[in-house]
Amino acid sequence: MKRRNIFLSLILAMASILTVTLGYTAHADEKTYTIGTDSTFAPFEFQNTDGEYTGIDIDLLTEIAKDQNFKFNLKPVGFDSSVQGVQANQLDAMIAGMSITEERKETFDFSDPYFDSGIQMAVASDNNKISGFNDLKGQTVAAKVGTQSAAFLEENQEKYGYTIKSFDAADALYSAINSNTVQAIFDDYPVLGYAINQGQKLKLVGEPQSGSAYGFAVKKGQNKELLAKFNAGLKKLKDSGRYEEIVSTYISSGSNETSTDKMKKIEPKKDLYVIASDSAFAPFEFKDSDGKYKGIDVDLVNRIAELQGFNVKFNFIGFSSAVQSLDAGQADGMIAGMTITDEREKNFDFSDPYFQSGIQIAVKKGNDSIHSYEDLKGKTVGAKVGTESADFLADHEEEYGYSIKYFDAADQLYEGLKTGAIDAMMDDYPVIGYAISQGQELETPIERETGGKYGFAVKKGQNPELVEMFNEGLKELKRTGEYDEIVNNYVKDGSTKKEKADESTIFGILKNNYKGLLTGLWKTIVLALISFVLALIVGVVFGLFSVAPSKILRGISTIYVDLIRGIPMMVLAFFIFFGLPNVIGFTIPDFIAGVITLTLNASAYIAEIVRGGINAVPIGQMEASRSLGLSYNKTMSKIVLPQAIKIMIPSFVNQFVISLKDTTIISVIGVVELLQTGKIIVARTTQSTYVYLIIAVMYLILITALTKLAKVLEKKVK
Repeated sequence: MKRRNIFLSLILAMASILTVTLGYTAHADEKTYTIGTDSTFAPFEFQNTDGEYTGIDIDLLTEIAKDQNFKFNLKPVGFDSSVQGVQANQLDAMIAGMSITEERKETFDFSDPYFDSGIQMAVASDNNKISGFNDLKGQTVAAKVGTQSAAFLEENQEKYGYTIKSFDAADALYSAINSNTVQAIFDDYPVLGYAINQGQKLKLVGEPQSGSAYGFAVKKGQNKELLAKFNAGLKKLKDSGRYEEIVSTYISSGSNETSTDKMKKIEPKKDLYVIASDSAFAPFEFKDSDGKYKGIDVDLVNRIAELQGFNVKFNFIGFSSAVQSLDAGQADGMIAGMTITDEREKNFDFSDPYFQSGIQIAVKKGNDSIHSYEDLKGKTVGAKVGTESADFLADHEEEYGYSIKYFDAADQLYEGLKTGAIDAMMDDYPVIGYAISQGQELETPIERETGGKYGFAVKKGQNPELVEMFNEGLKELKRTGEYDEIVNNYVKDGSTKKEKADESTIFGILKNNYKGLLTGLWKTIVLALISFVLALIVGVVFGLFSVAPSKILRGISTIYVDLIRGIPMMVLAFFIFFGLPNVIGFTIPDFIAGVITLTLNASAYIAEIVRGGINAVPIGQMEASRSLGLSYNKTMSKIVLPQAIKIMIPSFVNQFVISLKDTTIISVIGVVELLQTGKIIVARTTQSTYVYLIIAVMYLILITALTKLAKVLEKKVK
């Protein structure tokens, strides 16, 4: 009997161990990585007008995570805090435009480089006199202090004969070149490219000088699986061309008149080219009410034929028939929303991709309950049988907890959504966009998933001039913006995001960012109020110590005041936020660190205000009170302090105003108060003049109101 019990106990123990092990494995598989990043380093990471973090780093990480099937929480805590967070195991990894250096490799393991940086020269967009370094002789050029660009300029100053000006920030560089204070500026080329993308009137000149490569980093020896996933996902993005699309979204050269932009005219070798196409694939090719074929594909080919000077004849015979017609030599080319695949490239030569497809969730217009895939839990989502949308929904059904309803045709799918048979649907985004343009009341609250690329095709080895003409014409249409006009004519965006105002004006900045600015202002006020109340308590205590009869108490007060006042507040903030956690063993949140810093700094000055106020009361009153037999404490509380407080009130108000202004210093440790909010907006918009003017006016109004309030209070007390 005992043996049986022992045997059963062993089985139960093994089962428990197995359960725990499996549970741990499942938990490990479902691990959500915490990844740190910078807070303001456009175009790599910055806040958009909706308060969401975006940029090259964020977009790359998001797409890689989706492809490699891992989850992450983003922590935009700033560059230095991210570095320390990874080292202290508070973060699993970081991505923040971090240069891969030999020194950093001793502490971190890096991914394959995901961006090769470099320094670049930029001039005003209408400056045609400077096209290279040799044109800089006698000119004034500028760079930011302490940067690689500044070092480059100093090294080559004698060689090229220019004068150097130095500035602390990028916005000062742009202001200098706009006012013609300098004729050229140097900075990291992605930063300049982003500034151009945001409307700065600059253009890049010459090629970037070699710079450092950026990498995704983990602590040395840890999270190797995350590094491997990042590398695999990055390779896929580069192979598919999606990497270039992400980067080009944020970086522009500002040069529209370079020789590479000009369309080359290709000599056609036939009088007429026959183009095969589908018969019904809206919005790419379809019959309108007049019986004429139109659509994105049709308009593109006709317009390119005009630009390149060749004649075309369309045969709208259906997709399969078009493929066979091209393969049999009955057609010279084919365009029919045809996805470029490795298998098809064995038989056909394709043009440059002319359309990036994708699939997307759509809901009935006015549906405010669905904004993400997580919101689909418990809901019914529709898709057409056998489509990419259906496959995507099936792959993620368990993850997001929805049920799927399949339809045979598009009209059934759209009718199902209209009647409420389904809560949401998924389809090719251009098809949804066309439906919206035709009056379907749909919205697309979730960003689309990337899909295949469409190409113009010819039979392998035949009609190469036709592909070349198509490519050159396509480039020209994209350069002039006519491509976007053609696509937008058929595909409407059902996004629920609100239209944004032009941020090149002060009213546009206010309209887009007033909520963020008010939030920053509120945090500034809360930070100042909390720290000042605490500083009053601490300061009064040490102020009373400073006039106490005890030498020990006076000594403690003197040491405290001299110590705190002798350390610059920025140094104190850095020590509390970055240095102290290494001593106490845990991280102090940035807001708490800011409160502690402001409290310590203000309390030292309040202690001196209290000491001065008490000493301003004639000493004879203390002596007279003591001679009448009152104790020291009663004399202080009943006679000296009531008079001293009246003397101190103006100084207290002044100190509060100083504390309010000092909150701007706390922005250096990442507290998003009013100034840091402004920095975040400037990082996105590059409009420093307007943004800092708005912030200055906000501070002016707030401090003036406080000063007036203080005067009223002072009169009442008197």
